[in-house]
Amino acid sequence: MANPTVLSDVPPPRERERGSDFAELSRRMAEAGLLRRRPLYYTVRFGAVGLALAGGVAACLTLGDSWSQLIVAAAMALVFGQLGLAAHDLAHRQVFSRRRASETGGLVVANVLLGMSYGWWMNKHTRHHANPNHEKKDPDVAPDILVWSRRQAKQAKGPARFIGKHQAALFFPLLTLEGLNLSFSSFKALLGPSVKRPVLEGTLLVAHFAVYFGGLFLVLSPGRALAFLAVHQGLFGIYLGSVFAPNHKGMPMIEEGTELDFLRRQVLTSRNVDGGVFVDAFMGGLNYQIEHHLFPSMPTPALGRAQVITERYCAELGVPYCRTGLLASHRAALRHLREVGEPLRGGV
Repeated sequence: MANPTVLSDVPPPRERERGSDFAELSRRMAEAGLLRRRPLYYTVRFGAVGLALAGGVAACLTLGDSWSQLIVAAAMALVFGQLGLAAHDLAHRQVFSRRRASETGGLVVANVLLGMSYGWWMNKHTRHHANPNHEKKDPDVAPDILVWSRRQAKQAKGPARFIGKHQAALFFPLLTLEGLNLSFSSFKALLGPSVKRPVLEGTLLVAHFAVYFGGLFLVLSPGRALAFLAVHQGLFGIYLGSVFAPNHKGMPMIEEGTELDFLRRQVLTSRNVDGGVFVDAFMGGLNYQIEHHLFPSMPTPALGRAQVITERYCAELGVPYCRTGLLASHRAALRHLREVGEPLRGGV
């Protein structure tokens, strides 16, 4: 599909019954049994991630004060990425149907194991799902550091104005700071309204970092501990960016006032990433981003079958459906960043 930079004029839903297009797709998903919980899948998946985490901690304690710990740091970056994907699925109630169970699991995985506020991230991610790629309403495309449209570039101030000139080249280097940024934003959010239980979440965050930093500096010399921290957090941030960036970056942006029904708002701003079992595992099912945005609580193992149904249905409606390979998705995202930053480089 050809992707305009800004989405401001799209065909309206069919006249048969405005808003019924998604209802029909939802009916087809339910008939296929794709909305049922998959407890066995999540037991195996979360159990494997838990064993990997325990193995990483055991390896760290066994190796002691050695530069070999940098290999452990790289491996633990992948484990932390998988923990982030687990927290994501818990937040969307893909694992448990009840809110309390989902929230408890989210607090354990996000706050205790990752050092990220579950409440803050939940608030932010919910707003993203409601208005993906909306210039003003999607917090994931806020022009804080990077700019995501030419309109944002022309209005950019502060760091975004400086970094935006070369943001495509700086994108992956900046991702090395994303893990630390999530933790910093989490502590900052404790003072705001997005975290409903700041004392609980703050206590869990402090406990995480007390164990994390305490363990590192107890086992390793200061220099090696800092090197471990740099490798672990840097690769963790790149992993997160490699999972989330291909899904929406480079897809059309929505201007204020653009009218879209739910199905078109989600499909036209999202991109699926092909690649088989490896990409499915690497991205935790988020490579089926279109289906995930249409059915956020759909369990990960159902998304592959849902993709076939959704793509065929979009073809029936004449709604463009975007899917590409992993490398091509990153090229599209970087090309978009370069193009929208042109006004800051003296372009039109």
